[in-house]
Amino acid sequence: MTKKALKTLLAGGLLSAFVLTVPCAAEAVTENEAVTEEDADEENYETGDASLDNIRNQDDIGENELLVVSFGTSFNDSRRETIGAIEDALEEAFPDWSVRRAFTSQIIIDHVEARDGYHIDNVTEALDRAADNGVKRLFVQPTHLMNGLEYDELEETLAGYADVMDITLGVNLLDSEEDFEAVAQAITTATAQYDDGETAIIFMGHGTEAESNSVYAHMQEVLAADGFENYYIGTVEAEPSLDDIIAAIDGKGYTRVVLEPMMVVAGDHANNDMAGDEDDSWKSILTKEGYEVECILEGLGQKVGVQRIYVEHVQDAIDSIG
Repeated sequence: MTKKALKTLLAGGLLSAFVLTVPCAAEAVTENEAVTEEDADEENYETGDASLDNIRNQDDIGENELLVVSFGTSFNDSRRETIGAIEDALEEAFPDWSVRRAFTSQIIIDHVEARDGYHIDNVTEALDRAADNGVKRLFVQPTHLMNGLEYDELEETLAGYADVMDITLGVNLLDSEEDFEAVAQAITTATAQYDDGETAIIFMGHGTEAESNSVYAHMQEVLAADGFENYYIGTVEAEPSLDDIIAAIDGKGYTRVVLEPMMVVAGDHANNDMAGDEDDSWKSILTKEGYEVECILEGLGQKVGVQRIYVEHVQDAIDSIG
């Protein structure tokens, strides 16, 4: 799979991007767009101390800014350990750029502010902040799993600022075949201790009814091709479903199941739909199927190998525009 530059030149500013040119990410819907907002369910869990998180809405930016755009999560620890870790990795890799944060979910922004008293910029606020601070070069790196409507909306919003600063829009996590291989390597390395032939290692994605849902099937293909036969990818709201996963692991001699989210953050879906104590959670259902179940509440953003992909995406784009 290769990357292709979009040819968008706007009123005195440069807006460039890279998109995957294959069907698996062609549909304009992201896994994060369909995410149920984290409101009542999250209160069933200890989400952590918001004060430990760097919300990155400081002024005094300088001329070069790297704006990291995420859907967001109100789970404080997961936000710090995933989105925050990605931002930290980018800050270390690009010391000449000021790293700042923006979320696309206003509901999450409002919830964090009302509950914890911390304000996270939305995209427009972050762009206004950049303009007010005199930023001349802005690189925008989304953390979403796949390309979709939020990516398109982000591009449209950035276009309104192209006469103020030079803007470059990067790509999402799974943008090329190399990205799929790198994510597969990251998740299998992190869970290698469980790959004993008696354990099914299942990653739970969100899922979408759109064509882009095929990224999950493709990740399964990559894992199988690389010889990771005990790894399975399922989704909460699409296919492969949990029923599909149960059918796939049945009769293979597994006595144990390890569950982990195939999502950048470990938020409501991971804590509730995957690891919750309700009867309809994946943990409860698989326990009733007779498996010993262990849940790992760790988003993809916590894995160093995944953080490295975002760094490479930024470096590739910066190199491409000189």
